[in-house]
Order: sequence, then structure tokens, then C-alpha cells
Amino acid sequence: MIERRQKQILDYLKLHNLVTVEELSSISGVSSATIRRDLVRLDKSGLVYRVHGGVSLNRFVQQQPSTSEKVAQHHDEKSRIGAKAAALVKNGDSIVLDAGTTTLEIAKNLQAENLTVITPDLHIGLFLTTMGRYRVIMIGGPVDNKSQSCIGNDCVSMFSHFCPNLVFVACNSFMLSTGITAPTYDKCQVKKALSALDAVKVLVADSSKYGLSSLYKVCPLDVFDRIICDKGLDKRALQELNSLERTELLLT
Repeated sequence: MIERRQKQILDYLKLHNLVTVEELSSISGVSSATIRRDLVRLDKSGLVYRVHGGVSLNRFVQQQPSTSEKVAQHHDEKSRIGAKAAALVKNGDSIVLDAGTTTLEIAKNLQAENLTVITPDLHIGLFLTTMGRYRVIMIGGPVDNKSQSCIGNDCVSMFSHFCPNLVFVACNSFMLSTGITAPTYDKCQVKKALSALDAVKVLVADSSKYGLSSLYKVCPLDVFDRIICDKGLDKRALQELNSLERTELLLT
């Protein structure tokens, strides 16, 4: 019972930057005193931290999640983001799809003809080559076991040889103050290479990623021409993202 309630608390916190004890008491149907005891346990485990007036998730992402862990998380949101992103692609475009489960949804929703798709992601490459509709260029290098995508110096240097129309970048964590961050150095370097390309750049990330941070800084958010996210962003997040002068926020 306690474990189920604590999971419910954590799931609720993933959708809200800051919540009160009273909110958690209301959604779980137990007393404020019981919630406070749960929060003490979660705090000791490093899963949450308590601040004045409420509690928040520990927003630091230490490890790179695996594809199998991510694929079922927020799937509906990722699918809608993928469809909206794919609608930006026009016939004859050359596009880059970063590694990730959200960019895989872009691949699944592509409708334009005569495309060239460049990607370091083995899942995306296999899906598109199986479909047989597009020219697919795989960016090589050592394979990261968790994401099943290519990393390393060869991967990074290969991106400099392309002049695509559109670049779609995914991430595990983003926020206004730190921009995009990555939990591993190798992933950070790949995303830096993508964000440096001379093309229309689009960040695709569901709202659960906002407000999170990781160790390695990739780039500020105003590098992107568009950010595509779902409507789960809270009021503060919306205000922060709408404050970006050159970056258009698109919600699904």
C-alpha cells in the first residue's frame, strides 16, 4: 500500500514542478500526516526534495535511460509530437533525426516524398529502410548500448559533412536556465554537433522532460527555431518558453 501510494506521488510530481502536501493528500485520499511521512521516506531516498510551501522531484537526471525504459513512457504525447514535427517536412527535404523514442515517432509519421533521412539511431534506420520509401544515411561509430545509437568522434565529425533542411533534436532534460543537458559526455557531443548544423532546428520533447537537468550542457534553447511539446507544460514552464524571442513554441 505504501509503495503504491509513493509511486502515485512520484507520478503526480512528474507532471507538476511543485505541489503541496494538501494536493497530494487530496489525490491519494490519505491524511496530510501520512503524506508527510511518505515524503520523508522519499526525501531520504533522494527521489524528492522539500522546499518552502511544497515538494518537488529531484530534477537531476544522473543516468542515460535505456530505449526499453523510454518507449512506453508518455507514448501518446510523443506520438502527437511526432505527427506535428513530421508535418513540417516537405517533399524533397533532407532531414536529420536525432536518436530517441520521440524522433522515432517522427519517422513513423513522415508523409512527404523523396526524402533523405540522416540518423545515428539504429531503430530509426531499420524502420525507414524496412519501409523502403526514403534514402537513409546512417551515421556510424561505436554504438551506445542503452540508446542503440551511434556515438563517438566519427559520429560527431560525420555530421559536419551535411547541409540538411531540417534537424530534429531530442533530449532527456531541458529548461530555460540550463538549456538542453545530457547525462553522458558522448550524447552531449552528438547533440552539440546537431545543434551546430546550419539548418532549421527543432527541439522535440514531451513536457515530462521540462525542468530536468543533467551534468553535460549541450546548448541554450534559443538555438532552436521551434520547440514542439505537449500541453502538459505548467503555467510557469509556458511563460519561460514563450519568453524566448526567436524560438516558436508549438503545442500538441
